Amino acid sequence: MTKEKIYAFLNTNPAMHLATVEGDKPHVRGILMYRADENGIVFHTGKVKDLHKQLTENPQVEMCFSNSDFENLIQIRVSGSVELVEDIELKKEIVQKREFLKPWVEQMGYDFLAVYRMKNGVATIWTMETNFAPKEYIEL
Repeated sequence: MTKEKIYAFLNTNPAMHLATVEGDKPHVRGILMYRADENGIVFHTGKVKDLHKQLTENPQVEMCFSNSDFENLIQIRVSGSVELVEDIELKKEIVQKREFLKPWVEQMGYDFLAVYRMKNGVATIWTMETNFAPKEYIEL
């Protein structure tokens, strides 16, 4: 699968599971990706949340995306390091497209929103057909 096809898959299936580490304890949670393209994989959280604290202490993560087609199940895992992006225009864009964020912005301003981007991640793809094949890694 090409990088472009991976980005298309991620954008079509934006619900992901994100793994972080706090100390020596792993944490996984479902989260909604904002977008994926040649500029990176972008997602957001609140600065008051444990996720933001974990990413500040250790920016190494793994993301897991999958489709919902059991007959043609595809799973893409992306590993790498994330960076905090303090871009007010990007925050405004996200809030404009995600109505559920507006009450928080009205109450606390844009500073509460933590936007993260993974650049240079490494993806691996799993399907039932490739279940026992050696992993192939694709640099994004």
